[in-house]
Amino acid sequence: QVQLVDSGGGRVQAGGSLRLSCTGSGRFFTRYAVGWFRQAPGKEREFVAAIGWSGSSTAYAESVKGRFTISRDNVKNTVYLQMNSLNPEDTAVYYCAANTVTPFYSGSLAPQSLIYDQWGQGTQVTVSS
Repeated sequence: QVQLVDSGGGRVQAGGSLRLSCTGSGRFFTRYAVGWFRQAPGKEREFVAAIGWSGSSTAYAESVKGRFTISRDNVKNTVYLQMNSLNPEDTAVYYCAANTVTPFYSGSLAPQSLIYDQWGQGTQVTVSS
């Protein structure tokens, strides 16, 4: 079973940038697709971005396309979410999650296509205007 640790959140002004990290334990982390989700107060959790096990495929929510970039370093067992041009609507707790039920998954990364069964503890991102 993989364990995920989210980090990198903080407070930033509108227009600023942050990079979130999701580090997975265990030697099998590199076999799993990983996604980032966020949940703002009083709102449903929503999909942000996902990356395939090899890093060659990615998917993004429309609201973050062109501003956020997901990447992974399988040597470091870490997935990153680079967030640029942040605005107050990006304020939320951000969670990474892994799909460990389908190692080496090569299908669609659309959020409805994957089961994310392992979750990080979340990291708070606050964007002030």
